[in-house]
Amino acid sequence: QLVESGGGTAKAGDSLQLSCEVPEYSRNRFVVGWFRRSTKLEFVAAMSYTGGTIFYSDAVKGRFTISNDASKSTVNLQMTGLKPEDTAVYYCVADLMGDRHRSGNWNSWGRGTQVTISS
Repeated sequence: QLVESGGGTAKAGDSLQLSCEVPEYSRNRFVVGWFRRSTKLEFVAAMSYTGGTIFYSDAVKGRFTISNDASKSTVNLQMTGLKPEDTAVYYCVADLMGDRHRSGNWNSWGRGTQVTISS
């Protein structure tokens, strides 16, 4: 099971880091990522667990960084330059079977962690 941590409340311009514990079977499926839900569920970022190809949505490119820490079996999302529109529940996802932008193609989901950004 994927377990997120690190959400919370911050002000616009601040930084937050989210972490997700990734079980071994999901690490073996290679791809992990993040989605978020505010008014809609949207793709945020994804990477191969071995650290190769990385993808970001246009909304977060240049501000968010996805990475993995193999020693801790976690995938992290470093969020900088936060905006009020980044307010959402953030979900860690794994086990991709198709187009990464489609939520239905991710077979493993965490319970989510709330991020709230005030102006």
